[in-house]
Amino acid sequence: MIARDVLEEVLEKALSLGGDFSEIFVEDKVINSIRMVNDKIEDVISGREHGAGIRIMKGYKCVYAYTSDTSRDKLLDTAYKAAYALKEGERGNQQDADIILTERMPLNAHLVLRIPSSVNNEKKAKIVKTAYKAAKDYSPEIVQVTVVYGDTDQKILIANSEGLMVEDRRVRTRLAIQSVASDGKENQTGFEGPGRHMGFEMFEIIDPGYYAREASRTAVTMLHADLCPAGRMPVVIENGFGGVIFHEACGHALEATSVAKGHSVFTGKTGEKIASEKVTAIDDGTIPNAWGSSNIDDEGTPTQRKILIEKGILKTYMVDKLNGRRMGMEPNGSSRRQSYKYAPTSRMTNTYIAAGDDENEDIIASVPEGLYARKMGGGSVNPVTGEFNFAVAEGYLLKNGKIDKPVRGATLIGKGSEILFRIDMVGKDVQMGQGMCGSLSGSIPANVGQPMIRVSEIIVGGR
Repeated sequence: MIARDVLEEVLEKALSLGGDFSEIFVEDKVINSIRMVNDKIEDVISGREHGAGIRIMKGYKCVYAYTSDTSRDKLLDTAYKAAYALKEGERGNQQDADIILTERMPLNAHLVLRIPSSVNNEKKAKIVKTAYKAAKDYSPEIVQVTVVYGDTDQKILIANSEGLMVEDRRVRTRLAIQSVASDGKENQTGFEGPGRHMGFEMFEIIDPGYYAREASRTAVTMLHADLCPAGRMPVVIENGFGGVIFHEACGHALEATSVAKGHSVFTGKTGEKIASEKVTAIDDGTIPNAWGSSNIDDEGTPTQRKILIEKGILKTYMVDKLNGRRMGMEPNGSSRRQSYKYAPTSRMTNTYIAAGDDENEDIIASVPEGLYARKMGGGSVNPVTGEFNFAVAEGYLLKNGKIDKPVRGATLIGKGSEILFRIDMVGKDVQMGQGMCGSLSGSIPANVGQPMIRVSEIIVGGR
């Protein structure tokens, strides 16, 4: 995207006022989306995002600047201004840097068969209409359906003053369905959002109609559910998107972004027991064609499979280059960003609790009275304390070891560090759910997952 000699010149300019590391991230991304509401296609949007971000470090200090103009002169000007900012207004001494870039080819683990931009909108709209009809026809109580198709084709180039030069291409496709059920007095919603790191061939693997009907089924089920009782009780959390609790309540606290500054309950606890022996947690950015995967992270480091917690013992963190300096650790393929407009930092990719050895039937049967969270919704967490509050999108009471009637309005309240010790049963069937994760470096695609798990006790908010 940019000539090697220009990249070298820009990186040298970035170091000219005393920085000890410089990096340029170049991005060219095509975005397409189609949105259908109430049997009408409301939006068909195509766009392109192009630009470059320049980062300079000196010790633990860092400056980041970006521009949508990737001409040589503008990149040199941006690099100099960033270098000047790092000196905090002091000009400093001009330094010579001799940077020679060596191109590296990353191993491509994510085969794409049909680039979405090469597929016409008529075929994409057909997928949207199929999902819409399946969701709307599920029940006469479904009063509104929104279906959004989206794809991105991101080409990146990363070069730094250590001589690295690497390019990658990331193609992602997703379908999101939201159904609203109403009885004329109350409304309830259901949502499904399958996505993959692949092209339009994703729809040869997933059935849009299935996910559409699931969204409507959740909405209708919750419309007729009783209010959930409140109190402390055992909770069984289903696989797939149930993993959002670990992602939010514990995963963010294992990112070097929080750990390096001491803003995490897990700072300095490697080698210590932080969870029950039933818990092994993994972040794996290498899973072929998974929503949160990539060949390299946004610093050019190959992605890795990292065992964060092994049988309850904290093994490592997710580490980026800057926070790795602060922690004395090497980066491990965990640095991510939304676009060239954001400086990268440590983030999750595909994060999940690994399979255990308990049968799902035994997990359900083990609860005389409690809550079964079949689907999780959104929530909030304080990464410093680990305190969280999550909505249960679809819940059922458990009575005498069996799934009883559906309940709505349930929330799960607790602390991540405490919940980890209360996971006392872990099933065998790991499934993933797709979402967008927001943090300091913007919104990024992330997979969450787990098998069915039982938490021996948690506060359930209800009425």
